Parts: sequence; structure tokens; C-alpha cells
Amino acid sequence: MASQPESKLRDWSLSDAWKGLSLPVFIPAVLLIVGALIFATWWGATEGEEAFETLNANIVEGVGWWYVLLTAVFIAFALWAGFSRAGNIRLGRDDEAPEFGLGSWFCMLFAAGMGIGLVFWGVSEPLFNLMGPPEFADPDGDAGEAVGQALVHWGLHAWAIYVIVGLGLAYMTFRRGRPLSIRWLLEPIFGRKLIQSWVGHVIDIVAIVGTVFGVVTSLGIGVQQIATGLDFMGWANADNEFLLTWLIVGIMAIATFSVITGVHKGLKWLSNINMVMAAGLALFVLLAGPTLFLLQSMVGNLGEYLQTFPQMIFETNAAYHDPEAESTFSGDWTIYYWGWWMSWAPFVGMFIARISRGRTVREFVFGVLLAPTMISVIWFSIFGSSGIFYYLRDEANMQNDEGTLDEAEGLYLLFQNLPVAEIAVSLAAVFGILVITIFFITSGDSGSLVTDVLAYGGRTETPRLTRVFWTLLIAVTAIVLLAAAPEPDASLRVLQVASISAAAPLSIVFALAVVAMVRLLAYDGKNTPRYVRVRRHASKAALVDTARAEAGSDEGPAVQRTLLQMLNEQTKVLRGMFGNTSATLAGLPITAGKGSASGKDNGNDDLVLAIQDIPAHATKVNAETGVLGWDKKAAYRDPIDGDASFETPEYSASYTGWEHEAEEYFHETVATGTIPVVDPDEDEEKK
Repeated sequence: MASQPESKLRDWSLSDAWKGLSLPVFIPAVLLIVGALIFATWWGATEGEEAFETLNANIVEGVGWWYVLLTAVFIAFALWAGFSRAGNIRLGRDDEAPEFGLGSWFCMLFAAGMGIGLVFWGVSEPLFNLMGPPEFADPDGDAGEAVGQALVHWGLHAWAIYVIVGLGLAYMTFRRGRPLSIRWLLEPIFGRKLIQSWVGHVIDIVAIVGTVFGVVTSLGIGVQQIATGLDFMGWANADNEFLLTWLIVGIMAIATFSVITGVHKGLKWLSNINMVMAAGLALFVLLAGPTLFLLQSMVGNLGEYLQTFPQMIFETNAAYHDPEAESTFSGDWTIYYWGWWMSWAPFVGMFIARISRGRTVREFVFGVLLAPTMISVIWFSIFGSSGIFYYLRDEANMQNDEGTLDEAEGLYLLFQNLPVAEIAVSLAAVFGILVITIFFITSGDSGSLVTDVLAYGGRTETPRLTRVFWTLLIAVTAIVLLAAAPEPDASLRVLQVASISAAAPLSIVFALAVVAMVRLLAYDGKNTPRYVRVRRHASKAALVDTARAEAGSDEGPAVQRTLLQMLNEQTKVLRGMFGNTSATLAGLPITAGKGSASGKDNGNDDLVLAIQDIPAHATKVNAETGVLGWDKKAAYRDPIDGDASFETPEYSASYTGWEHEAEEYFHETVATGTIPVVDPDEDEEKK
């Protein structure tokens, strides 16, 4: 288990990999993934073209209400964590500075928020909403309303799901020293013994399977858009049944190479370059397209989002205005997205957790919720509003040769409508293909890393051999799911079914994680001290002003005498209030702190106290002395075993590990009762 000392595992040693893996997690997870692929292939072959439509409808009807309710709860929890006293808790030691500066942190959140999905749906989803609005919307709705509906799917709801996993992992790892694994989110509910038993294994198995199918969904839609782009450029035929397979094989081979070489800095630069390229693509469309209309849309779309948000938050079975529609708006969009985000959450959650050490809970919550949401507003305002702009001019502008709207073609049709030279359109298309390809590579590589960490029980340093295995398994899973579709047009529905099915067991884990985090943050929020500054006296300016008023003049001996008398009387009052409990509070001489070590460090003679709120029922009065005391166990009960320790790097670097080591040192030092003698000459040499 992860609680044992970690020894270095050789990258290409099969015996080392087998020995280090958590086999009760690894083997069942692989078997479940393989079993799901066999079922998908059989189902598509035996049930025909409507197979996955029927399966999707059944799943939506069965779990849709649960997904909608749960995401609303996630938003409520995130807001509570951010606004409550728990928001002051630091994800690390109390005095620890954030590991990354605010600018770098927001950039990395931007990288997490940007993905294949935004590029794929940025143009098409608002157009679909405009052409087929849901029943609760105006059938003749405008562009802003269509974009607002898309933003509900890409805004606070999605990132509230990521907050659950990311905040939980960051807190349990950086604050409490637990291994970086999903199972430890539920320790406050099941306890350490069960978490290290079959219960914990089941949780990690669910997380691995959900992550694999979540990543595969993104890779599946990404490879379809790459194939469409190659067709748009005349470089390949998108109808070639083997094209998607070869694209997945080729791109995942690059991802496998990056895993083998272990060029983490190279991948980091690749991600940064990709982020810059995506931003450049958005800027190009903004400047080349209807710029003023798009700038106006950014403001208007934000308002539409805020208006649509409460309208859709509890919508479970919204139909289309079209009575002949074969499916529902909620099933095609909302519930699909909630399932996709849940299956993607272990991956993104672990990423944002690892970059958020040293942040407070409040910084984490509002940074993760607001920054990516604003990015989505900007992205959909540029690409979605541009697509609608040209569609309203002439519907044929955004339709393919068959007169229909294809989600994979939307981006390239938008480029074709921009009033720029043909060479610029071609360059933009190539640029778009590269952006999606790099997203594909980094997602496949990072997805294999996350599943590998989970398969090793939270171990962050894993052998390259098993990372390669997960990369290959993810590629095979994507190929099989796309091939399982009875018709090429049904491939997106297959991916949709995979994501919302994989999210079902994960949703139970996340619901329990909310309960666990409420207990933990409530405990830590009450138990964490607040620091207050205590003055020996009123401000110097207030004292002087009072002395001048009392003496009846602005300067002179009378003012000085009155001021000194006030200070002396104040000293007596403070001494009477606090007795001998604190020489500092009893009134230091006016010159206190000048020349003293504390005076040099603090620059003032004020006192800083750590204040902790204590419930009344935990206080007690000593019958002999009348002194007020308290019972810590009666006041607060730690939801997890506070005395548990782990021989892992995560525990040593955490707040709990640091506190435990420091307290042991303190008790050992006090127990000796002697001050060690230091040789002055030796001490001088050290200085």
C-alpha cells in the first residue's frame, strides 16, 4: 500500500512494475474496461443502427435526474466552501506561500480549461441551440440565448465538479498528508482501515474506469475533427473507414514517445505553445470576423448566461420545440455534459490539485470556478457568435454540401466565411488542426499518467512501462468505441453513452466526497486559529489628539505631561485586567522593543495572538482555582484519524506531517529539561 516506504521502481522492469502496482485495483480496472469494449462491440453488431440511441435514452431516463441534482449540490458546496470560514484554510501549512504565482496559476487553469471539447463544440453547439432550441427557450430565440445555453454546459457546473475532486485531493494531500488518490477523499466516512481495504480498491477502480472513458470521449471527438480538417484541406478523405484508426495510432504513438522519453519540460513547453496557439486562433477570428459584433456579444452573452443559469439548473427532461425530435435536449446536451465532466473530473481534478499547493480554500474555489468560466464566455462569444453571425446572413454559409450542420465541420466552415484571403483560411485550418492534435497528445499522455498514479495507490513516481501500457489501452479503447458504431454518424452517440455510463459510479463517489469535505472543512475551519493584533494602547495619533484636547493646546509641557499620565494610567488598568498573565499586555515601558530582537523583527511593540473559537459546551471551570479551561475532545472531533502517519513524501511535506514532526521534537526537547551547552568558538564558526 501507499503507506509503506516507497522504493525506486525501475522503468522497464516488469517485476518491479508488477510488485509496485496495487493489483486489486489494476486487474479489475483493466478487466472492466475490456469487458465494456466487448459489450459495446456486441451491442452495436446485434442491435443495429438504433442500438446506442436506445441505450442512451434508457441511461438518461434512469440517471439524468441524479446528475442534474448532484451538479446543483456541487455548486452549492463550492460556494459554501468559498464564502464560509473554511475559505481561510490553506492547502498546506498555515504559513506556506502558494507554490505558483497568481499569473502562472491562472495560465495553468486556462490550459486545463481549454481542451479538445471547446475547439470541437465552440462553433457548433450555439448553432445547434439556435436551430433546435429547447422547449423552455424562445423558439425564435436570438444568438445570445443560444450561446447562453451553451455556456451553462461549459461554465460553473463543469468547474464545480472539478472543485469537488481538486479541492478534496489538494486538502487531503497537502493539508493532511494522504497519498494522491481518489480513495482518500472518503476517509472521513469509511475510516483508514476500510479505505486501505476492498472499499478503497473499489473507489480507485471506479476512478480509473471513469477517467479512461472520459479521456477517450475527448480523443474520439478530437480525431473526428482532425479527419474533417484534413478533408477540408484536401489531404485525406474523411469517409475513409480506416482514417480515424490511423490517426489515433499515429497521434498516440507520439504521446507514447513522450512518455518513454519523459521530457516533462518539453511537454510543458508543448502545452504552453498550444495555449498560445489557441489564443492566437481566437484573436485571428476576433479581428478577421465581425469584431464589433463579437465585442458586444461578450458582454451580452455573459448576461444571457446569468439569465439562463437559474433556468436550467434543475432542468431534467427538457424536450426540443420540434415534436418530431427523436431525443431530448437534456439527453443530447445537459446530461451528456454532466456525465462527461464527472468522468473527466479525476484527471482535471488531480491536475489542478497539484498546481494549487499553498492556496487558501477561498482562492482555490473562486479561481477554479471563475477563471475557466470567463475563458468559456470569451471563447463561445468569439467562435459561437461568429458562426451564428454568418448563419443568420445565409444558412448555407454554415452547412456542408449535404445541406446539414456537422459538428466536426463547424470550425472550418467558419474559417471559410471570414473575409480574408484563401491562404489565410488555409493557414487558420492548419493552425486549428495543430491545436487539436497537440491537445490530443497532451491529453493522452496526461491521462495515462493519472490512471497510472491511481493504479499505484497514489504513488506519484511510476515506471514508464505501465504509463506506456495505459497510453496503449486508451488508444485501443478509442479505436474500438469508434468502430463499435453501426454507422459512422453514430460514433458521437457511442462516445456519449460511454461517458455518461462511466460517470454513474463516479457520481456516487463524488456525492460521498461532498459529505466528507463538509465534515473536514467544518472541523478545520473551527479548529484553525485566527490571528489578531492586540495594541497596548490606542493609536499614537489618537492618544496625542486626546492629550492635546485635554491640555487645551497643541504643543508644550502640558500636552507631554498629559500624554505620559495617560500611558501610566493605561499600564495600571491593563495590569489590573490581565494580572501576571502577560508582561506584554500588562504594559511595557515606552521604550520596550527598541533594540530588542522582537522589536527589530516586528517594528512595533504590539502583540499578535492566535484566537480559536471554542463552543460553550466544551468549556469548564477548575473547582480549585476558578480558572476557565476547555476540553479539546469535547470541542472538536477530527473526522479522520489525526494521529495516523504515512511514510510517504506527501505526508512529510504536508501540514499534518510537519506539525507531527515539530510536536515530537518539542516534546523531546522539553522532556530533557536541560539547555544544551554550545562551545562559543564552535558557534561562532557556524555563524
